[in-house]
This record gives sequence, C-alpha cells and structure tokens, in this order.
Amino acid sequence: MSQTYELNTTAFPRELTAMLAALRSEAAREEKAQQEPPLPNIDWNQFVKLVRHHRVYPQIRGDRDGAGLIPSDVLQALGGDCRQNTWRMLRLSGELDRLCRSLGERGVRSLALKGPALARQLYGDISLRTSKDLDILIPVGDLEKAERLLVELGYEADEPIPRGLGDWKWKIHHVSFTNHETRIQVEVHWRLNGENGKEPSFEALWRDRQACALSDAIFMPGDAHLFMYLVTHGARHGWFRLRWLTDIDRMVGRGLDWDAIVPLLRRYRALDHAGQALVLASGLLHTPIPGEIGRILARGRGPALADRALGFIRDTVVLTTDPSAGEVSRVYKRYLFELKTTRQKWGYAISRLYPSFRDTKALPLPRSLYFLYFPLRPFVWLWRQVRQET
Repeated sequence: MSQTYELNTTAFPRELTAMLAALRSEAAREEKAQQEPPLPNIDWNQFVKLVRHHRVYPQIRGDRDGAGLIPSDVLQALGGDCRQNTWRMLRLSGELDRLCRSLGERGVRSLALKGPALARQLYGDISLRTSKDLDILIPVGDLEKAERLLVELGYEADEPIPRGLGDWKWKIHHVSFTNHETRIQVEVHWRLNGENGKEPSFEALWRDRQACALSDAIFMPGDAHLFMYLVTHGARHGWFRLRWLTDIDRMVGRGLDWDAIVPLLRRYRALDHAGQALVLASGLLHTPIPGEIGRILARGRGPALADRALGFIRDTVVLTTDPSAGEVSRVYKRYLFELKTTRQKWGYAISRLYPSFRDTKALPLPRSLYFLYFPLRPFVWLWRQVRQET
C-alpha cells in the first residue's frame, strides 16, 4: 500500500502546475485528471521559461503528446533545447569515459556522480536528462594526481585549490576544472557533500560500486549510496531545480532495497533529507511511496523541510551563498542551517572557532606563522564579515 502526501501549492503559478502535471507518470496523470478540473488557460511562454529553468525539457519533450496538456508548437519550441542537450550529453559521455579511463591508468579510482552516467542509469537514454558538467568522486589522497592529469588533458582549475589550512578537506567538497577549448567543466569531489558531518568513506562507496552501461571504465555508487547522495544533494540545493526531484521519482519507481537504505540514512543522519525528498516527490510528482517507508520518514522533519523548499521551487531562484545576492543569500543560509541536525549544528558552531582556509585569503601569512590564525581568528572573521566575504 503506497502513501501519498498533500502539499500546499496554492501559491504556485498555473504554468508551474501545468509543468508538474506534464512531468508525472501516465498513471499519476490519469488519477489526478479524475480529481481535478482541466487546467485554465496559461501563458505558454512563461511555461517554456519554467521548463528551461528547471532543466526538465527532455522529460517533457520525451512525452510527445504531452497527454493533451501541451500545444504542439510549445513542444516544437522545446525540441531545439532537446537537440542541443543530446549533443552535449554525447560529448559529456565521451569525456567522462576518457577521464575515468585516464584516471584508472594512473591508479586513481573514480566514481561518476550524476551527469550522463546517472541519465543512462535512471532513464535508459542519456538524452532524457540534462547536465551542465561532470562530477567525479576520488579519494582525497589522489587529488594531486587527478589535478596533474586534468592539466595534461587541457583543463585549468577555476580557482586554486586552498591547501593552506587542512580544513579545506571538510569545509569544501570539490574543486572545478574547465577545458576552455571544449568548454566542458569537471568537478572533482572528495566528499559527497560539504560540512554535513560524517559521510561514507571512499572505500565504502567503492566496495558498493556498480558498473555503468556507458563504458567499462565508468563506475557509480551502488543504489543505496546513490539514493542517499541524491537526496542530500537535492536538499542542500533546496530542490530549486525540479530535475533533481524527477531523478528521485525515477529511482523510486525502479524499485529500491529500503532494508538497506533506511539503516544507511540513519547512520549518516540523512533520514530528514530523504523524508523531504519523498514528501516533495509524492506531493508534486505523485511518486508512490511504500506505506511503511512513508511512516518512518514522516516521523522526522521531512514534511516541514519540504514546505520550506516549496518557496524555492515556486520562485525560480538560483540559490547561492554569495553575499552579493542579498536576501536570496540570507534566506538560503538560514535554510542550510535549518537543514542540519542538532548535532550537526553544534559541530558547525564549533568549527567556526577553527581557522579557515578563507582566513588565509583575507590575511595572507607565511606558512611559518600559520599558528597565528588561531588567536587572530575572531578578528579575521569580523574583517571578512565587514568585507562581506564568506
């Protein structure tokens, strides 16, 4: 027996409501159609803008008739986006194979996160999901090897890796490289998420790896770890792009071993993230949630966190912690703090007392004087706040 959740979407514009209806599975659309009157006239230009913001045009264009919801000229307008996406995903697939194969030849193990690997895994067709870059997870000890290899392959680091103080290993979780000739960006991860406390080790993720149908050189996290990563990643970004939620809908629809997933979520304190994801998927996409799983997850903060995310989905904002974003940055920072468990909040507060690699940018000191960052921490932190640095 599956469980469903009702969300208050009365503030959603009708164009967003129409887009959600088009994203639902055929069975879910038929069930909803029996409960609700036909959609009113909507602004189809605004509808297209929303589809592009949420990066879901492949899923909508893949349903050619749109279940009678979408006019043919609107589907044609989205067709150009889909063709461009197909070419991009083909290029990303080839580059992912080249990178993973090259890393393996250097003795660096890697796991593909999201991108064309996830598209092939969940949708069976790389053209049915969008991706702007490649995400690869490696052991942190192999970061220098990976960096040298990427430079050899024509990539440049978008920003220098902040190795001044050791906190960078857990305060950030990836660095970005761009090949300016191909315009492909690669994010090299050594953690799944940043500053969220305990995570599975790379060895645990590697033991649970699964092969990717794209290439014999590409591996992905196993389904349990992959699900945990997707819900924590989506939660960290406030689900402001519905593309991430369609991944959850697709993954749940394929069937999951909840007996393996629930203990994993408990161990790494991600039950609330999963609850948020499943409440949103059920309420917006009508993803069927097994009743027992729904009851386990509904006991936590999942429903409340789902309500918080509705505003991000409705307002079509790109969430950022950049202070120049003003109110968006302040609201997002408050949300990120609320997302943490009590233990994580205490850990976060204590970590603020430890010198940060960002302090070395605000007040550069010779390595021999790095010990001074400890007594100077309050003053450097205040100086950074005055300068609106984070």
